[in-house]
Amino acid sequence: MAEQVKTTAEPHKPQIKKKKNKISRRENNWHGWVFIGPYALIFSIFILIPVILAVILSFTNFNAIQFPKFVGFLNYITILTSDAEFMKYVLPNTVIYAVIVGIGGYVLSFVLAWALCNLTKPVRTVFALILYSPSMTTGVAMTVLWKVIFSGDQAGLLNSWLMELGVITEPVIWLIDARFLLPIVIIIGLWSSMGIGFLSMIAGILNTDATLYEAASIDGVSNRVQEMIYITIPQMKPQMLFAAVMAIVGAFQNGMISSMLVGNPSPGYASQLLVNHIEDYGFLRYEMGYAAAISVVLLLIVQLFSKGANMLLTDKDPYGKKGVDTDGE
Repeated sequence: MAEQVKTTAEPHKPQIKKKKNKISRRENNWHGWVFIGPYALIFSIFILIPVILAVILSFTNFNAIQFPKFVGFLNYITILTSDAEFMKYVLPNTVIYAVIVGIGGYVLSFVLAWALCNLTKPVRTVFALILYSPSMTTGVAMTVLWKVIFSGDQAGLLNSWLMELGVITEPVIWLIDARFLLPIVIIIGLWSSMGIGFLSMIAGILNTDATLYEAASIDGVSNRVQEMIYITIPQMKPQMLFAAVMAIVGAFQNGMISSMLVGNPSPGYASQLLVNHIEDYGFLRYEMGYAAAISVVLLLIVQLFSKGANMLLTDKDPYGKKGVDTDGE
């Protein structure tokens, strides 16, 4: 009888454990949803829903007053065939600005971050703050600094310097002449490009394992440049990818410089970027449907460049996507 009681009682133990496991999994899922809930709500309200609405509005004719009228792909056809300013000025200006400021600012961020990491901590902190501050104060600096530098009279700092050096004989109206507008915007964009990506590169360089440098010196690495190429860059791929994406997004969405310097639209569309074009049609002409279509085009361009950066900086799995099952299962 005792053996029968044992045999009948033993099968119930695994069932109790399974119930506990199920309860613990439910509790873990509940805690996970509690933690992710606020972020998911904010992400949906401020990013996901606006993107979906922009895509929907891009297929309509909407003047911000009357109810949107569905027009199909007419806005996109207009962008490619009828918007002369878009194809002649806006798109080329945006590509030139993004390539120079995006790639140039990215390389400059890495070089400056690597140089700062070779300094002592107090000096590095001060210089990092100095280089990072323009990305936070671009709007104030535009009024206080750059408008004074590029002022078109003799009181303008650039005109004053060039006239003293004998380069020019009379003041140049920098912010009206279409030849100089895009280069000026690019210069200011490079000046303010030391943003979050710059700080992430500093963090990546400082967190590199010091023993790797010791091992490399034994293997024949003899100078800082070789250490940067063979050790530092391979060890900070995640930070470099993050900085690349931030540089691309920042370069394509930075239309504030041109607007604050010369207004919107810029003289002769010389420094008109995609963001300025969206603002022009959306908030000045109240053609919200057409502005939404341009914003969707901008989103696709940013996505394309981000995918390219991801392919260049992400380590590829030599065994394919699935990898190799080391357990033999």
